[in-house]
This record gives sequence, C-alpha cells and structure tokens, in this order.
Amino acid sequence: MINIKNIKKRFGKLEVLKGVTFSLEEPGVVAVLGPNGSGKTTILKTLLGMVIPDDGEIYLNDQLVLGLWNYRHQIGYLPQIARFPDNLSVRELIAMIKDLRATHADVDGLVEEFRLEPYLDKKLNTLSGGTKQKVNIVLTFMFDCPVLVLDEPTAGLDPVSLIKLKALIEREKAEGKMIIITTHIMSLVEELADEIVFLLEGKVHFKGQPKALYEQTDRQVLEHAIAKLIEGHD
Repeated sequence: MINIKNIKKRFGKLEVLKGVTFSLEEPGVVAVLGPNGSGKTTILKTLLGMVIPDDGEIYLNDQLVLGLWNYRHQIGYLPQIARFPDNLSVRELIAMIKDLRATHADVDGLVEEFRLEPYLDKKLNTLSGGTKQKVNIVLTFMFDCPVLVLDEPTAGLDPVSLIKLKALIEREKAEGKMIIITTHIMSLVEELADEIVFLLEGKVHFKGQPKALYEQTDRQVLEHAIAKLIEGHD
C-alpha cells in the first residue's frame, strides 16, 4: 500500500533522512518510533506532501505521489500540534474542513462519542488543550480514508478519551485501514501495534512485528527492547 524508497532530506547542514526505505503492505496499526530528532515526523510529512524530499520516491497503491496532491484525499492526518484560527467556533471549523475535502463526513457520531456537543459553538481559543485534541480527532476520523497518520494522538487526552481513541483505532483497523502512529507512549504501541518501524539518526534500524523485535533484542518489554536497539547503535 505504501512504498518509501531511499528518501533523503537535509535542512541546511542537518541531514535528517539518510536514505529511508521501507514498505507497508498490510492494513493494521504501524508504530513509527524513534528518539527526538530521529526523522520520524519528517518521513511522515514527506508522505503527506508537507515536506519535499531531496531524493527518493514514495508510492501509494503503486502510484508515485511526489509532486501530486489529489492522493491526499486517501489520507487522514492528525498533527502533533494543529493550528486553526482562534476566532472560529468548533462548528465552523468542522464545516470548513468538510467544505475543503468535499466528501462525505461522519461527524455526529464522533461528536457524541467524545462529548463535544457543549463545545460546538465555543471559540477555539477558549478550549482546553485536551478538548482541542478531541476536536482534532473528530476532524481526522470523520472522513472514510484508507490511510490514517496520527502524530502523537494521545496528547492532552484524559483517560476516558484515551480509551475511546484506542477503540476508534481498533474499529478503523477492523475495517481494513492502515493506521500509522508516532508516539512516545510505549504502552499504546504494545496494545495496538501490528508492526514497528524504528528510526534512529535518519535511518531505519528495525522493521517488523513486535514479537520479532523482542526476539532480536532478547527483551520482553518494549521500552527495554528499544533501549537495546539504541545501545547497539552506540
């Protein structure tokens, strides 16, 4: 479904991606992990067309997507930090995003699930961080996209909302979708991930099922397995 070949990216003197290559063929939850500065957010932004790589190719369903834009309708994106005009109400923001994508959106069920009805007519600048994140979740999941990219999706969520988000991800997975997650919450990865891609200093150092990572590192706890990968690189 997604094929990333030899992606390189430099910002000034900083080489962020050093020939990243991996393929994601099966629906399910893929956790893209790595320490800060490893390149995980940059590689996702190249997939989304938000960062133009210096070299390499990206394919979605066998279509070369670099330089195109219409393929993005197949991707739902939850950014780590979403910035929208503060003077918009939640209702206005949802309507704006629906108009931009011009496709069917399932809003009411998500609004009810995350208990956002009392906030629909409130301005975005009056909302707490956790409530803004729930609004962002609605904006991401309200379209029927085969690929979802979630960058630190749990930020600011209370325990009840976190449980609802995990259930929502499981439902999308059951519908045959690919969900790509970046997170520092290892318990979320242990609970949801079918596959792990681990980046370090702009290169892929592991790709496979969590079980394979445990076997490779001789560790049975994900945090310890990741630490072993980093130690092995050092």
